[in-house]
Amino acid sequence: MTNIRIAIPESPKVGDVIEIKTLIRHEMESGYRRGSRGEVIPRNIITRFECHFEDELVFASDFFPAVSANPILTFYFRVQRSGEFAFKWTDQNGEIWQDRRQISVA
Repeated sequence: MTNIRIAIPESPKVGDVIEIKTLIRHEMESGYRRGSRGEVIPRNIITRFECHFEDELVFASDFFPAVSANPILTFYFRVQRSGEFAFKWTDQNGEIWQDRRQISVA
């Protein structure tokens, strides 16, 4: 089961630089490990993360087999107006996980 956690400030002021933290629970198997019987454990990784604010890409990251399970990302964004963040993770097979968060500025 995959689940997502996102932390953004509740009420920043216009012009504030805010910290955004995301976590997705995912095993991130590299494809290099072997099971107890010597069999290769198949690769299963998230390959891309994107964050959009009101349809504008504000942060993106590509993942590779060396990324640990349950990857956490922290990045910063200068808030100029209220709006919606859209978060998207894509795995090597094209499966997508998404979440959205509203932010209201004072």
